[in-house]
Amino acid sequence: MPNTRYRRGGLYAADMAMYSRQIQSDNSQEISRLKRNLIRALQEDVTSKQRQMLLMYYAEGKNMREIGEIMGVDRSTVSRTIQRGERRLQRCLRYGAETYLRSMGNL
Repeated sequence: MPNTRYRRGGLYAADMAMYSRQIQSDNSQEISRLKRNLIRALQEDVTSKQRQMLLMYYAEGKNMREIGEIMGVDRSTVSRTIQRGERRLQRCLRYGAETYLRSMGNL
C-alpha cells in the first residue's frame, strides 16, 4: 500500500508550510495570554515557598537536591512542594484565571 501522505509531493509540503505559518501566528496570541496568566497565577495562587522552589527548579535549572540544600529541607519535601505548586497552577490556569482576568478587564 503506497504512502498516501506524500502522494502530492511538493504541493503537500507547500500546503503544510503555509498551514504551519498560519497556526504559528494564531498561537502567538494564545501563548502571550498564557504567559500573562501564568505570571499572575505565580504571584497570587501559590504559596511563597512553592513559588520560590518552582522558580529555582524551572527558571534557574537547579535540581531538587540543590534546592533542598539551599532551603534546608529534604529532597522529597522539595519534590512534593513543586508538585503541589504545579497542580495549583494547572488548576488556576484551567479553571480560574480566564474568569478572573475577564472580570479585571485584562482579556
